[in-house]
Amino acid sequence: MVQKIQLEHHYDYILSSDVSEDLAHFKTIFDNCIDIKFREFVIHGARKGALVFLSGLVNIQTIDFEIMKPLVESDERLFQDSGSGFNDDSMKHLIENRLLFSSQLSWFDEFSDVVEHILSGNVAFLIDGLKQVLIINAKHWDKRAVDEPATEAVIRGPREGFQETISTNISLIRRRLKTPQLKMEDMIAGRLSNTQIVITYLDGIVDKKLVDEVKKRIGKIKIDAILESGYVEELIEDNSFSLFPQVLITERPDRVVGNLLEGKVGIIIDNTPFVIIVPGTFFQLLQSPEDYYQRYFIASAIRMLRFFAVLFSLLLPSLYIALTTYHQEMIPTMLLISIAASRETVPFPAFIEALVMEIAFESLREAGVRLPRPVGQAVSIVGGLVIGQAAVEAGIVSSPLVIVVSMTGIASFIFPSFQLGLAFRLLRFPMMVAAATFGLYGILMMLLLLLIHMLRLHSFGVPYLTPMAPLRISGLKDVIIRANWPKQSSHAEELKSQRYHNPFKRLRQRQNR
Repeated sequence: MVQKIQLEHHYDYILSSDVSEDLAHFKTIFDNCIDIKFREFVIHGARKGALVFLSGLVNIQTIDFEIMKPLVESDERLFQDSGSGFNDDSMKHLIENRLLFSSQLSWFDEFSDVVEHILSGNVAFLIDGLKQVLIINAKHWDKRAVDEPATEAVIRGPREGFQETISTNISLIRRRLKTPQLKMEDMIAGRLSNTQIVITYLDGIVDKKLVDEVKKRIGKIKIDAILESGYVEELIEDNSFSLFPQVLITERPDRVVGNLLEGKVGIIIDNTPFVIIVPGTFFQLLQSPEDYYQRYFIASAIRMLRFFAVLFSLLLPSLYIALTTYHQEMIPTMLLISIAASRETVPFPAFIEALVMEIAFESLREAGVRLPRPVGQAVSIVGGLVIGQAAVEAGIVSSPLVIVVSMTGIASFIFPSFQLGLAFRLLRFPMMVAAATFGLYGILMMLLLLLIHMLRLHSFGVPYLTPMAPLRISGLKDVIIRANWPKQSSHAEELKSQRYHNPFKRLRQRQNR
């Protein structure tokens, strides 16, 4: 606590015109930081200067050849304070226009601002006689190449994906929207990390109230550090206790651009390749970017298959439990005989049998994700086959249940949004408990509770189940099916029409409580 108070005291320091005094405070702030560098020099014996920078975040060649060399090799007559007309403004003009070759220069007179820029990878240039510090952009650090997104692979479409550098991510969006209507607004969040967050939208298309609400929620973030977009997602969504994601997370620039054209807002966060799009609705999370690159009837057929897969992933194990436990009369006779024969040696009820297999399947899936990629694929595939076959031969589970669990697992892989897939994977277990307790009535009750919860959810003022609830016929052209382009309506106008008259009133009341 004492150290923190001392640092805050040094942050209140007022810059002077003495380089030695200013450097002493910089060295206090950056005490025990081996990557901080202080380069002091004298320009032809006329004035003392110093550079302050972090070695791992700057381009050393830029410092040597574009900053140091012009300063040291400059004509000393330029710095001779021989006339009364040579003042601070003249010195600034001389440095900016005749000495330094950098295109990004800014003067700052607040010590805390200078420290923040140094930590961001800029170079601070101090010179005797000036109370302001010149900040020079010389940022440079290692970064990975722009690769294909690992979580959103497509057969047809762009292969570029976001990376961890925010400037690169901004350029990937700007390349696709060559219009001054594309706005980028900068914000900072995280008391210690000072993470850069950029809000992007299309002016003239987006609802200004939505932009203001996004800024307000990000401005209220009070946290020490933001290491990934998941921090921001949880802190800005309407209901953080819901299993359902209320924002869209994507690694694809084309998907961000498509949503901006619909009047939505993108939130780009430094040090993560995942961009947040708001508002996010349930049906939007079930759409893939490739739906818009295929012919509309093919895309519509795939979407309908996707909706059936969503129902299978949620209900298939529960239906097996309910039918085999309570409603055997609903099963065809031959199939019932086959199921009864396969379950003859199984010592557990259908619920325990299904629960064990589901837990084993989820464990194998997590093991496949966490292990190195070549090993993980072998573990998830071979492990599933071996364990399933061994369980059947040992009489622990029945063959029909292995088929049901396998079909459920395949259906859960069809989700375009990994977040929504996780939600349905978790909901599958309470659904199984309801089926084991009340049969089909339990499944029906759980579905009703689930629908009531989803009807109460909102994402930045937009109902979560829009355009189904509230029903808007014009919005159904891009939900279960995708109409051809001539019949598509303006998504931006549709989004505005779906908002409440005062969409953020309920949220603010909840936050005030």
